[in-house]
Amino acid sequence: MARMRAIEAAVLILEKEGATQAFGLPGAAINPLYAAMKKLGTIKHVLARHVEGASHMAEGYTRARAGNIGICIGTSGPAGTDMITGLYSASADSIPILCITGQAPVARLHKEDFQAVDIAAIAAPVTKLALTVLEPAQIPGAFQQAFHLMRSARPGPVLLDLPFDVQMAEIEFDIDTYEPLPVYKPAATKAQARKALAMLAAAERPLIVSGGGVINADASALLVELAELLDVPVIPTLMGWGTIPDDHRLMAGMAGLQTSHRYGNATMLASDFVLGIGNRWANRHTGGLDVYRQGRTFVHVDIEPTQIGRVFPPDYSIVSDAKAALEQLVAVAKEQQAAGDLADRTAWVEACAERKRTLQRRTHFDNIPVKPQRVYEEMTRAFGRDVRYVSTIGLSQIAGAQFLHVYEPRHWINCGQAGPLGWTIPATLGVCVAEPDATVVALSGDYDFQFMIEELAVGAQFNLPYLHVVVNNSYLGLIRQSQRGFDMDYCVQLAFDNVNSPELEGYGVDHVKVAEGLGCKAIRVTEPDRLPEAFEQAFKLMAEFRVPVVVEVILEKVTNISMGTELDNVAEFEELARRGEDAPMAISMLD
Repeated sequence: MARMRAIEAAVLILEKEGATQAFGLPGAAINPLYAAMKKLGTIKHVLARHVEGASHMAEGYTRARAGNIGICIGTSGPAGTDMITGLYSASADSIPILCITGQAPVARLHKEDFQAVDIAAIAAPVTKLALTVLEPAQIPGAFQQAFHLMRSARPGPVLLDLPFDVQMAEIEFDIDTYEPLPVYKPAATKAQARKALAMLAAAERPLIVSGGGVINADASALLVELAELLDVPVIPTLMGWGTIPDDHRLMAGMAGLQTSHRYGNATMLASDFVLGIGNRWANRHTGGLDVYRQGRTFVHVDIEPTQIGRVFPPDYSIVSDAKAALEQLVAVAKEQQAAGDLADRTAWVEACAERKRTLQRRTHFDNIPVKPQRVYEEMTRAFGRDVRYVSTIGLSQIAGAQFLHVYEPRHWINCGQAGPLGWTIPATLGVCVAEPDATVVALSGDYDFQFMIEELAVGAQFNLPYLHVVVNNSYLGLIRQSQRGFDMDYCVQLAFDNVNSPELEGYGVDHVKVAEGLGCKAIRVTEPDRLPEAFEQAFKLMAEFRVPVVVEVILEKVTNISMGTELDNVAEFEELARRGEDAPMAISMLD
């Protein structure tokens, strides 16, 4: 059997498990891992500028393609604590990433050694496993278990903390006979599928709610097949957006308090039965449960047993991986179709389509400064069907979900539950590494953009071109809007007179200069009619220089985006679309 350093065995296992892309920063306590990666040459590496950025890059890489597992690497102490936000974000959205940290030697762990912290204890609440490996011979088993846990049941992140001396010690290890552990995923039975579809058949106005679990399971095609067999409209959640194309006749819109469509909420309220698959009944999707549940029967399919009943008790539940459940549901639906037992849903489907055609928000405004709605209209016109959007939180993301269109799974990559500001730039870079030939467009408000703006340099250094649309209102817009309930506008203004850029006229940070200083290209737009030209120029710059290109749009400082407290109480702050020209890029035209 081969004798090698324990950390070299770990690198061989990474390759065998198919996780060969890392994002991170070297440091004294993790240098043995970097030495092993250099020696073996099987792990590609992107050097981040901040360790939190590395963790979000790993997330973006995993989210971009089914089967990917991104790796983030940091040294001991603050590197691990910096990555906690990424682990939380991954855990909340069921995203498998592997975080590897260096650590002080075992004998010094209790001595308050330099940068020695119990990172395993800190990370435990936001990981499936957080382990400080204390014996060199445990490293192969720890990595094997890490991949087993990341992939099994509800996916999620793992942290392995490796003391310096454990990494350096020699062990006996045979990679040729190493095998990944079998992945465990609960699977629905045919009897359960029959029960669920019998309940659906008894309804007059059924819906399917499609969650992020459908995308995680790579089961979007099965979801669409089931909807088409049953002729039942689909309401995707924000994390499930793209499981059914926006222009599919059965795509009924998103429901919720913020990232939703008027027609989606109206259809949800008109329904009498909901089959939820791979969703978690997030509060920004449901709003108050009394309104959301009233008059409706619910069936819930989820891979995690303890997720069932967490928010409210369904009328029937199935613990299953979304793909396994959909396979059984499709099989039963085909049997019913062959027997002529499927109900005629024509009237219900047509009613949903009519809501989709008529309940539109206006996007076409010619105002200067620019209204955000116009930005999303022009984005839709410019980027086409194949674009992949990346966004995280704020009015920019909420309005993006209301006005943009998504046609494929993993074409809306969003941090759903955690929503950390600054996530967008590093996550987008991870997407670009995973999908180097894709058209990738990031969407940020000015504050999200500023949080981890240094990571733009990573895109310049490693030639990761993408287009970053920054809608700049020089405000913490979402917080300002929520402060209306407190009758204040307090500590949320980002505006100031920039002595180096007086042409900004009080909008504060000069994002164009900062982006250029970090090795990228940038364009500022102040008039809505110049947006198409700016987007066209951005793509030319991306192709020529192979770096991120920022298109900053100067917005009016105060815009309230549609949102509310209940599905039946969403406030509309702007004039609604009355004619086709009010919303020219809507999926279903008004006239």
